[in-house]
Amino acid sequence: MSVYDYVIVGAGSAGCVLANRLSADPTVNVALLEAGGSDAHPYVAMPKAVAKLIAMPSVMWLFTADPQRETAMKPDYWLRGRVVGGSSSVNGMIWVRGQPADFDAIAARSSDDWSWQHIGRAYAEMENHELGKGPFRGGAGSLRISIATPRNALTEAILMAGERMGWPVKLDVNEPDMGEGIGYVQQTIYRGKRQSAALAFLHPVAQRPNLTVITNAIVDRVRFHDKRAAGVEVLQANQRREISARREIILAAGAVASPGILERSGIGDPARLAGLDIPLIHANEQVGENVIEHRALRMQWKLRQPLSLNFAFNGWRLIGSVLKYYLTGNGALSGAAMDMRAAFRSRPELDRPDVHAQIGLYSRELSGSGRMEPFHGFSAVVHPLRPTSTGAVHITTRDPTTLPRIEARYGSSAEDETITIAAARWMRRFAQQEPLRQLIETETAPGPAAQSDDDIVAALYKHGIPCMHAVGSCRMGKDADSVVDPNLRVRGVEGLRIMDTSIMPTIPSGNTNGPTLAMAWRAADIIRRDY
Repeated sequence: MSVYDYVIVGAGSAGCVLANRLSADPTVNVALLEAGGSDAHPYVAMPKAVAKLIAMPSVMWLFTADPQRETAMKPDYWLRGRVVGGSSSVNGMIWVRGQPADFDAIAARSSDDWSWQHIGRAYAEMENHELGKGPFRGGAGSLRISIATPRNALTEAILMAGERMGWPVKLDVNEPDMGEGIGYVQQTIYRGKRQSAALAFLHPVAQRPNLTVITNAIVDRVRFHDKRAAGVEVLQANQRREISARREIILAAGAVASPGILERSGIGDPARLAGLDIPLIHANEQVGENVIEHRALRMQWKLRQPLSLNFAFNGWRLIGSVLKYYLTGNGALSGAAMDMRAAFRSRPELDRPDVHAQIGLYSRELSGSGRMEPFHGFSAVVHPLRPTSTGAVHITTRDPTTLPRIEARYGSSAEDETITIAAARWMRRFAQQEPLRQLIETETAPGPAAQSDDDIVAALYKHGIPCMHAVGSCRMGKDADSVVDPNLRVRGVEGLRIMDTSIMPTIPSGNTNGPTLAMAWRAADIIRRDY
């Protein structure tokens, strides 16, 4: 039986940061467990190979949310990375810090440890930003951040249209001013290569003698002595083994997987666990509940001029794009999943933006084939920044290899649809601004026929997409019903913490990889402080 001081479950964004920072103390031994394998596949490094990665079960968890009215009775796919680096090795590489108010809201529900004062400092310590050091922006950290590079008449028209809408053009779209704005996305890409959490935080320290990385190890459950976490039971190469922890076990398996580990370990709703014949360790009906996810409306426009990237990904031109990428590190395959972004208010009386529009210089067929449209176009993925619909994720069997059941319940808050409708109308006004209007031939999605509120909602149901940003399933709080306390300790037991998106009681404004890394950075401070 292997014994370590800290056992971290999950080598994703949070796990890589925790492994880096906790193993910096040479007096402790750290084990980092990952259910997937190595991140050495060449598609991981190539930014625009995301479309290939998400179709590879060898590196992806293909989680599926139940069909519901809000998904046109089709299943919704919540994809997650099953590889060293976790979802940071397979995501769209868009770097969003979130708004300061997001973290102050989390702090209000937990403790000042999670306020923007601390999280902003974490960003500044982590980042090695192309723009250099600035207030709450880092210039010498481990994680390389760059700004998307495509520049042509379309991108200039998009910026000018945004400016005509009253959205300031920003060089740093992550400025912590909580204001509206439009600009080029920031991306976890450097010299044409993905900058995953593994590349930034794990690989540079992998040779530390006090850090052990164990791959292809599925964690079944936490073992307890009385109510103290003593180790984890792991499936590896069809064999069971136990890995023990002297100090703590830290779950960093993500918002979909971490609640399942708790439930298999005997922490959760007593009735649910009894139905699966799992002995109860601690009753908490909140485990697996409070799940929040961004769900976006896809909007697309056909262009009059050849200004998009559509043909760079099709036919013989794709071969040219691949050659250019490998020869120069540049070109169509070297950028993030989206190229530009805007944040704006759905209602003018709001004090900060509540809508996110991520703009791509391409347009895909709506059939789900993944192919680009056979003409030039561009697209926008539009969603409420802070949705309030809540769903649930729970195990249905004791088998750790069986994926959990996800009930997204997107429509449980009518406000989310109201904001999406308003966002679609704002984006249509945006598309009518000169000089962008001159470049557009027609809107292709939802399309000119979709004018009423019901039409827009129907388009959201039929062609909407989850953004892979789920949070909240093991929410943190100062209230006794929360799953973890403000120090990330699982309530009702000892020696067990959680640090991943599952602990976020509310969803940050935008993509979640940045907030996860920053909160994990802060979590290491808290864990070390306790010792």
